[in-house]
Order: sequence, then structure tokens, then C-alpha cells
Amino acid sequence: MPGTISRDELKEKIENESDRFLLVETLPPERYEFAHLPGAINLPPDRIADLAPAILPNKQADIVVYCASPT
Repeated sequence: MPGTISRDELKEKIENESDRFLLVETLPPERYEFAHLPGAINLPPDRIADLAPAILPNKQADIVVYCASPT
């Protein structure tokens, strides 16, 4: 079920190695290459339909999606 977590909750998930989840960054590749959170997978917004089935095949997985957009 989709929901929202805070920055602090995300930081805790990243630091807790026993908490298995996928971290997905939804920015264009050049922005991802410039900076992204540790362990993040890049899934550009214009490629979600093409790439998501291969990158995120487990529909039961715990997935955190974020966008580091300034807006």
C-alpha cells in the first residue's frame, strides 16, 4: 500500500542493514549521476513503463521512491 515516509524514517531504513527494501530515484540519468542516495536505483520518469518490469519485478517488495527535485 502506498504511503509516505519522512527523511528521518528513510535515513533509518538506509542505516538499518536488516531492513530489506529497494530505493528508487526518479530523476533523469544525468541528475542521478551527479548525486543520489547510497544504494539508489535510477528509474527516470520517462522510462518507468519500459524499465520498471525488469528493475522491479517483485510486486511484493518494499519499495521507496524519491525524487530529489528542488520543486
